[in-house]
Amino acid sequence: MPLTKQSVLRSSKEWLLVTLGILIYVTGWSIFLMPNNLIGGGVSGISSMIQYATKGVIQMGYSYFVLNAILVAAAIIIIGMGFGAKTIYAIILASVALRVMPGLIPDSIINTLALQNGKLMSTLMGGIMAGIGIGMSISNGGSTGGTDIIALIYTRYRNVSPGKVILYLDFVIILSSLIVPSYVTEVDPVSGAAVLGADGNPVRHLMPFAEKVTTVVYGLILVTVNSYVLDMYISGSKQSVQLFILSQEHSDEIAEAITHQLHRGVTVLDGRGWYTKKETQVLMVITRKTDLNLLLRYIKQIDSHAFLSVSSVNGVYGKGFDAIKGKK
Repeated sequence: MPLTKQSVLRSSKEWLLVTLGILIYVTGWSIFLMPNNLIGGGVSGISSMIQYATKGVIQMGYSYFVLNAILVAAAIIIIGMGFGAKTIYAIILASVALRVMPGLIPDSIINTLALQNGKLMSTLMGGIMAGIGIGMSISNGGSTGGTDIIALIYTRYRNVSPGKVILYLDFVIILSSLIVPSYVTEVDPVSGAAVLGADGNPVRHLMPFAEKVTTVVYGLILVTVNSYVLDMYISGSKQSVQLFILSQEHSDEIAEAITHQLHRGVTVLDGRGWYTKKETQVLMVITRKTDLNLLLRYIKQIDSHAFLSVSSVNGVYGKGFDAIKGKK
């Protein structure tokens, strides 16, 4: 397969996964978090507070877009145009989805999945979906914006997981919700639909302070689950493996295939089989775990009797892998 075609397919896959990640992220907010008046972290948390404080006049999608627009310029300058393009796309898609999706999901589904199961279950489910969505977006060069951008800028220069950076920022945002008024929409307990007043608008009442304290606790649980799932997803997608390959007659052919077709480096080690007393070559390869199956298929096609040893490795730094970060 030509390299240009591989690049097009890889790029298309990345954009598709960024899109899917954003839709998962917005679905978690639309079904589990917003109907329960839950507060999250980052720009989405600030946007949700604005929506609750304005009784839904300023909807989450609008403020989400405006707040993220302030951070995009910095991301383009520091991280690069490739990241900036995907981030702009992700922010626009998330803003539109946050505006449209809540109206498309039937009240019966929200009532069954979220309202009837309580705020704790909704917090866990919303946090898991948000973490997976952010992880899919970040691992493919995009972002859901907000504190994700700040985290990626910071982790560009420090060996700190983005989940921890987001977690610290989110704590501050969630605690600030205690001083921001929040209006709760009254919901029919049977149908899950909003109760309408005489003017045809949903009936809302001011959330008591005691309930706001509870909401803050749920918010802290939410960002903890979110950051944990995010780190698990990213570490899984970046996990690397180390292979030792022994082939009696096809070492050169295997090394050529790995180098020129899979575009991975190969280190040739001189070895000696103690039982056979014959000199042999041992090929050492480090690659992403996601590329392992393809590499094994190549080796099997060349030498089905090759002996392989595969082990997981952590902290692979250098060209093609992670960069060592820190002060010069």
